[in-house]
Amino acid sequence: MILDTTFLIDLLRGEKSAVDKITELEGTNEPVLTTSVSVFEVWQGLPKKASQAQIEKTLELFKSMNVLRLDFDSAVQAGDIQRELKSTGQVIDPEDAMIAGIAKISSEKILTRNQKHFGKIKGLKTETY
Repeated sequence: MILDTTFLIDLLRGEKSAVDKITELEGTNEPVLTTSVSVFEVWQGLPKKASQAQIEKTLELFKSMNVLRLDFDSAVQAGDIQRELKSTGQVIDPEDAMIAGIAKISSEKILTRNQKHFGKIKGLKTETY
């Protein structure tokens, strides 16, 4: 399962629903993954004067899971997603299209609370928390 940026931010903030969900996932055999796009989004969102503890906590989280990269096939898939949605007036953030492209190519579900964007994508499996 791919942990989306919204989930990672909630987890880093200690939000109960995210903490409960990660605890539940740890009790299963399901792989816990994220994407290089989410690493970018979370990292760029750190405060300019982030404490060393915030930086270390964020690094520790990312080092605890496999990070799927935006490769050629997933970039093409993301472009297809973005083009199709744009043609129907349903624009989403390019980063979300990239995460969805990675998920579809990897045959993985996305754990997110951003159903507004991910829910528009045909054939994408998502789960909320």
